[in-house]
Amino acid sequence: MLQELSQDNLSEIVADNQKVVVQYSATWCGNCRIMKPKFKKLSTENENVAFVIADAEKFPESRQLADVSNLPTFATFVDGKIVNQTQTNKFDVLKDLVNEVL
Repeated sequence: MLQELSQDNLSEIVADNQKVVVQYSATWCGNCRIMKPKFKKLSTENENVAFVIADAEKFPESRQLADVSNLPTFATFVDGKIVNQTQTNKFDVLKDLVNEVL
């Protein structure tokens, strides 16, 4: 499942799903745009995980769930708690992050 936040409610999604992977991005971020289709592809391959794209500038409460100091930042949550996060534009690093929660 992939969804793009339309409101600042990531905490609800993290609470409602056992496993969540988040891409924090921004509209001006070139690396975010490069990673978005790769993130979408991973979402189709892992149907038991909720994949969420959160605009780090529009949704400050959602941003506070992880340590977002650079974009894109990817974070994984299991049972409502953050497990890991990374800032990357490399698909292999993102795939390894997702594999940690499978």
